[in-house]
Amino acid sequence: MATFDGLVLLVLYVGAQALTLWAFVDALIRPAAGFVASGKLTKPGWAAITGLAALVIFWQQNPMTLFGLPAVIAAIVYLVDVRPAVRGLPRGNSW
Repeated sequence: MATFDGLVLLVLYVGAQALTLWAFVDALIRPAAGFVASGKLTKPGWAAITGLAALVIFWQQNPMTLFGLPAVIAAIVYLVDVRPAVRGLPRGNSW
């Protein structure tokens, strides 16, 4: 039977992995022009940051480590700051 600590770490791991993967997939599907138009880092830059964050969480299997916490913070920064700015821009031609 699993201990309480083990279950808490499992929930944190699954949540952090889901968060970083969501940020990575979202960075991939947004148009590249939106990142530049909103004054944020380029699409390949954010895709690399969020992809690396997902790999770090997968590799560490514990978001409460020296590399796990910055990975989760990078995904949160993308989802809270960059995603709303890029998402608010219209797609394609406006005419």
